[in-house]
Amino acid sequence: MNMEQYPALSTSIDWGIIEAEFRLGEHVDETLVSNVSIIPFIGDKCVVFQLDNGLWELPGGTLEVDEPYMDGLKRELMEELGAELRSYQVFGQFHCTSSAPEPYRPHIPHPHFVRVIGYGDVELVSDPLNPEDGEQVVAVEMVEVDEAVRRFREQNRYDIAEMYKLAYELREGDRR
Repeated sequence: MNMEQYPALSTSIDWGIIEAEFRLGEHVDETLVSNVSIIPFIGDKCVVFQLDNGLWELPGGTLEVDEPYMDGLKRELMEELGAELRSYQVFGQFHCTSSAPEPYRPHIPHPHFVRVIGYGDVELVSDPLNPEDGEQVVAVEMVEVDEAVRRFREQNRYDIAEMYKLAYELREGDRR
């Protein structure tokens, strides 16, 4: 992947008591990873899912105790999409700093942690697992990237919309 194509991409986001800076890059310090996300593809289509509250969301989530991030990603894909992972390419990370006195969960690095994001190919193999203690998924759809971006922008999730656009561009560049 040619990261020099995107040298100016650096943004800061304020998530309440968490400040995050997105950085392009593939190197992951696994000791700092708290969350992992994926922009999933099936062929040339993006996969998106909708929660029971009507919102569209990005697949991924928080790691369990002692869970490697790739195992967490595979678990989240089954829970949220009913999908198996076929490939995964990290393209960036949100470097986060929390001002909370304690971590979100006791096993999560604190106050500095990383949310890994990548893109990859998936295969839908079942309905989402929808665990009782997790988000409840009501729809999983394959759409063109422009439609995915539109849905996220429509609900003011410009951060996710931009990640879908970036993942699509990087993936296309890697396929050439």
